[in-house]
Amino acid sequence: MRRPQQPTTAPDPESEGALRASPTPPRLNYLRPLTAFLLLASLLAVGAVLYRAQRSLSIDSFRAAARAGSVGAASEGFENDTFPSSSGSKDKLLHGLLAAGFDEQSCLSRYRSALSWKESPHLPSPYLLEKLRNYEALHKKCGPNTELYKKSVEQLKSGHGSQSTECKYVVWVSYSGLGNMILSIASAFLYALLTNKVLLIDRGSDMDDLFCEPFPESSWFLPLDFPITKFGTFDIKTPESYGNMLKNKAISYSVDGTSPQSQPAYIYLHLSHDYGDRDKLFFCEDDQKFLRNVPWLLLRSNNYFVPSLFLIPAYEEELRQLFPEADTVFHHLGRYLFHPTNTVWGLITRYYQSYLAKADERVGIQIRVFEADTGPFQYVLDQILACSQKEKVLPDVSGQETVVSTPNVKSKAVLLTSLNNGYFEKIRNMYWEQPTATGEIISVHQPSHEGYQQTGKQMHNMKALAEMYLLSLTDVLVTSAWSTFGYVAQGLGGLQPWILYKPDNQTAPDPPCRRAMSIEPCFHAPPFYDCKAKKGIDTGALVPHVRHCEDMSWGLKLVNQA
Repeated sequence: MRRPQQPTTAPDPESEGALRASPTPPRLNYLRPLTAFLLLASLLAVGAVLYRAQRSLSIDSFRAAARAGSVGAASEGFENDTFPSSSGSKDKLLHGLLAAGFDEQSCLSRYRSALSWKESPHLPSPYLLEKLRNYEALHKKCGPNTELYKKSVEQLKSGHGSQSTECKYVVWVSYSGLGNMILSIASAFLYALLTNKVLLIDRGSDMDDLFCEPFPESSWFLPLDFPITKFGTFDIKTPESYGNMLKNKAISYSVDGTSPQSQPAYIYLHLSHDYGDRDKLFFCEDDQKFLRNVPWLLLRSNNYFVPSLFLIPAYEEELRQLFPEADTVFHHLGRYLFHPTNTVWGLITRYYQSYLAKADERVGIQIRVFEADTGPFQYVLDQILACSQKEKVLPDVSGQETVVSTPNVKSKAVLLTSLNNGYFEKIRNMYWEQPTATGEIISVHQPSHEGYQQTGKQMHNMKALAEMYLLSLTDVLVTSAWSTFGYVAQGLGGLQPWILYKPDNQTAPDPPCRRAMSIEPCFHAPPFYDCKAKKGIDTGALVPHVRHCEDMSWGLKLVNQA
């Protein structure tokens, strides 16, 4: 339905030679005051040279480490030479969001990402931090290879559930493109937080090559010997789905959520875009009372279903305490959960240092086209330029052959991501062949152009993840409508993008874009149902912090409360 985009190639930066050692400073002569003064001045001058040489040498070492895929071994003070942060004292734990104590070299991005992004104005609430630490303790107690996990698996094998099971689980089933996967994992994790369950991840074909472990001293990956192996066949017709079990009266429950029947060993939650009316009852409070007691919930989704969790009365107060700013859910949970592996982090840092680091400003343009043909399409290019120039994201070209440059000319680096390289070539050539009206120097870069989406391929997904992170490191972002790829980038970076409206009839829309209401992703397939009245309702008009999306009129997204 909505597939993420593009990948990344990452050329290595040019190598730089190490500086030679400075000479040994001379001894002072205390016999003559004038001689002593001159020698002291010389010593201070040599000391300054030594400091500059040592700093340059350290920077060279950092860059060499980046080329070897081991960025992060250098000290935190060097981010001014590599990433856009302006402070050498930034909090690598993101104000307590991340747990301390991990081996930094095993996952360089965990703490380096925090130093790479611009300082966020959105701080995690103390309640969220407490909840995360409590969850980490629960995951350590109930996670894979613990005695409680083994006991729960044996209960699952028996074919019968038990409300008294000490540990209960949400198993996220690998499915869909990378952007959708990231958003649905974040949704599943929030649901696990709210229900005191443990989240386990079906690694699919490449999940363990994309992300580091987010929880201390315990894995989030579902063990390979898990007794249920038919994940690939799960869909809307699966008999064990919640909707089908309700339809077939295989389960029932009373007002307090208890069931007169024996608990099922597990229930499959089909929360994908094609889910049915009974599956959507997942978002009703009475159904939640029952589902909380089920020991194993297997969840398959390609949606960011967080906005509808905010409409369940039982979770309203808890969510308000977790996220006083309602529009920061993915911003915080995305930064907490998704740490690229060292291989992917190498792609990110090498490309950033090579092409983006030295610019005065970085502009991200993410292009997602829904045509069957790959393009490039002139109407898409026209829309991108109309939006970026109208909103002063990029300057107009002057139409003159030459423009007198000034000593303090400003530079902008444009990071463009697309499956097709035609848009990159046209925009690059436009700013190469003609000077800008403002005198700014524009450089345009595209890490990859894979032609078509290759869901499930390891290197393709690694490049795609690298590009999402690179977009999150920009200062200004332009994204395409309906694209989960863009949603991930804006959420990680805390950026309110300019969203390009979806074109109709191959015509660039007017206006071409609008500013996003918040940094949150859009829930593309929400239910429109009043659980109490048991009738249809506009769920985008119930509370001030859940509104319809800018790019999809029927979608829901979280905004800051009015």
